Amino acid sequence: MTATASQRSAATAVSQFALAGSFLEGLAAQDFAGLDAAFTADARLRALLPGGFREWAGAQVIASRFARWFGDTEDFELLEAAVGEVGGRLHLRWRLRLRAERLGPGWFTVEQQAYADAGGGGHINRIDLLCSGYLPEAGDA
Repeated sequence: MTATASQRSAATAVSQFALAGSFLEGLAAQDFAGLDAAFTADARLRALLPGGFREWAGAQVIASRFARWFGDTEDFELLEAAVGEVGGRLHLRWRLRLRAERLGPGWFTVEQQAYADAGGGGHINRIDLLCSGYLPEAGDA
């Protein structure tokens, strides 16, 4: 029996959502080695950050960027996350709450949105990201 185009499309969507879930679980657990495994070896990250546009290449380099942003914290929580699809691209959004000495006293919230493309083997080969920056929570400013 041959799969229909609709069945193949549904299977691709499930595979992409599983990839997104794996990425978000790794981020929530601060498992940056696990994030490395979510990317192809030659993956590219393009990011619009509060300090401007930046670009990185390579799975280990990208994972280390997430480790720099979200590692070395006293407290860390994934507040919410969402996964969807826009024009065949995977859409991910997450909001984190953290405390880290490097940021100053109190709690900070940061939200990021990303659009990703899966490459061979079900790994991310391109991710375009927008970041809110670390925002002090009300009462901590």
